[in-house]
Amino acid sequence: MQLDKLRDRVLDQLFEAVLCLKTVEECYRFFDDLCTVGEVRSLAQRLEVARMLREGCTYHQIEEETGASTATISRVKRCLQYGADGYRVVLERLQHRQEQDRRHQTGDDSDQHDGL
Repeated sequence: MQLDKLRDRVLDQLFEAVLCLKTVEECYRFFDDLCTVGEVRSLAQRLEVARMLREGCTYHQIEEETGASTATISRVKRCLQYGADGYRVVLERLQHRQEQDRRHQTGDDSDQHDGL
């Protein structure tokens, strides 16, 4: 993992800080203080590119919908194929949460699994 080279107390502190956030609103406030608008947009764009690649979208579709360059799309695709599985973990958990939310909204809570 590339970040292993940077592993130290300060980076651990950053990740622990992110893990302390409890709501989307808290995330907005923290990232507003921590990052520039462009940095946050880039992070969000990469996550969306990863989601779309996993869904089988073409580079052209992704470029049109997200505005990401083909270089960014290629980099994200490499991470999906050969990376540390971070995108996979997050996207699977997001999908699981969205499915739970949909079941909860429709009143079908009969199939609750907390494995992710």
